[in-house]
Order: sequence, then structure tokens, then C-alpha cells
Amino acid sequence: MKHIEISERTLHFKQPAGTSRGVYTTRKSYYLTITDDDRPGIKGVGECATLPDLSCDAVPEYFKILSDVCRMVEQTGNIPYDILRPYPSILFGLETAFAQLEANGSTRLYNTPFGRGEEGITINGLVWMGTFEEMYSRLETKLKAGFHCVKLKIGAINFDKELDLIKHIREAFDKNTIELRVDANGGFSPDNAMERLEALAKYDIHSIEQPIKQHQWSEMARLCKETPLPIALDEELIGVNVKSMKEYLLDSIRPQYIILKPSLHGGMYGCDEWIQLAKERGIGSWITSALESNVGLNAIAHYCAKTYGPSVSMPQGLGTGQLFTDNIDMPLVIDGDKIWYRE
Repeated sequence: MKHIEISERTLHFKQPAGTSRGVYTTRKSYYLTITDDDRPGIKGVGECATLPDLSCDAVPEYFKILSDVCRMVEQTGNIPYDILRPYPSILFGLETAFAQLEANGSTRLYNTPFGRGEEGITINGLVWMGTFEEMYSRLETKLKAGFHCVKLKIGAINFDKELDLIKHIREAFDKNTIELRVDANGGFSPDNAMERLEALAKYDIHSIEQPIKQHQWSEMARLCKETPLPIALDEELIGVNVKSMKEYLLDSIRPQYIILKPSLHGGMYGCDEWIQLAKERGIGSWITSALESNVGLNAIAHYCAKTYGPSVSMPQGLGTGQLFTDNIDMPLVIDGDKIWYRE
């Protein structure tokens, strides 16, 4: 019989993490520790964490639902995937804990070149929203660290100032030296989005995430059809948990890319579904973390290596482990622009 213990922890950001939905200074996570009477001495740990105002399962009764699900899993011994479609963060935590249990307690969740420490995964450097001076300073830090793909979160300061920052970057580094991605977090309006996309396109931007707020499918479809630079959907996918609805969304909007966060987009199970449906439609994808602790980040990195590897070619969004003052130790190392697993 399996047993699951639930614990709780609050992580603290080294510096406030600004998004278009506000500023995060702390991050609350629940941790599931699973043991099995048939495997004495072995345990698996998974992280369940929602983002307020973003996760589809960030509900007041979250802890009760989590507890009830864990009791059900103890009784059945299995993860109830379809029941958990509306609760991606709970599903992801259970998948992680089960994967570690199956790996005999090792944090090397899957036997891949990444898991064996033979290759790293290229990641993007993340520059958080801030003043012009703050963002430029953060960007310089990322470039000095060796990053060749940088993602800028925009929408916090005046768009013209953000455009000026991007112009400064491009004057110093061409697209062959630095790949630039931007994330608007839904900060543009349907009225000004195309004008802003055209302004950004002059600077060889790889892609823009979620230019307008989600749930405006016809407007987003129009943008994706007419855009001068590739559009990647992120928040748009949240809460779209049924396979037929995923198909309908992709067929309706036809984005150039989708960005997948297991704790927001259906766990690993749901992300597998998204990736397959996107591939069938010629839509690209990559995986990012969603401000999890190193427990969740480790799981996402191993999942990413299993899904896209070996030799993951597109930079992934896995650099968030350095954000907290009190993170959980995990054998993850960022060296230059790659994340490595080194036991």
C-alpha cells in the first residue's frame, strides 16, 4: 500500500518578481512524500504549487482537494489522470513523486543523457520587468553569464522605453549573437497589439508570448494570422484541460508556438497531449517552469529531456531555480547557458 504525507513551505524571492499581474515576493508550495510498503526505505517527493490569479486550480479549498486526492491515491495506488484534469498542479506533484518512487528514490527521474550528466539543456536567461535601468542591468548580468537566448518580460514600464531597451540590445548584439524573446503577459490590447508587434519585428525578435489577454480567441487568431513575428501562447492554454478543447483552441487560433508549464497546463500527462496535438498541426513548443522550487524544476528539466531529447536544440525556460533565497537543494547546476544534472 502507498502512503502520502503532505507538507507545506513558503519560499522567498531574492528580489520581487514583477509580472503584468502584479509582484510576487513569496511562493507557497505543498510537497507530497510518497512511500510504498512494497519498497521499504524508498520515497518520492513531488511539488504542488499554484500561482494566485493565474492557475486554474488556485481555489480556496485547494488543500482539502489535495488531501482528498492523496487519500484516493493511497487506496487505489494509481494516479486518477482524468479526474485531475482540472487540477494540473496536483497532477504534476503526484507524477513527480511517482516518477521518483519508480526511480528507486533517485532525483534522476528518467534515464536520459541529461539524467546521466552527459549533456545539458540550453536555457534562456530571464530578465524580469522593472525600470529601464534595472532591466538593462539584469540583461548585462545574463550576457556576462554566457546566455545566448534572453527573454524579456515587458508591459511594466512604458512600451516606448521597453522598445528603446530592445533597440539598445540590437545595436550591440545581432540576432546571430543573441536570440531575443519577449513576454507581454497579455499586456497589449487588441487595438494596439498589431502596431506594437510591427514595432518589435524590426529588431529580429524570435517570438512574443501572449501579446493580449487570454479568452479573446478571434482577436488572437487574427493576430497569429497577420503577425510579422511568431506568437507563442501561454496563459491562453490555462484551464483548457480536455483534449477536444485543446484541438479546438489550436485549430481556431493557429499560433506559431505554444509554451508549456506542467503545473499550469495539465501536468506531464496534459503537456504530452498538447505537444502531440501541436506537432500534428506544425506548431512548435517548448517547456518552462512556473516559479516552482528546485523539486518542481528538477522534474520539469528531466521531463523536458525525455520529451525533446536527446540533444534538446531549442532553449527552454528552466532558469528559475536561482530566484529564491531558501530553495531546496537539488543537483541542478547552471553553467553558462545550460542547465545540468550532476549528482
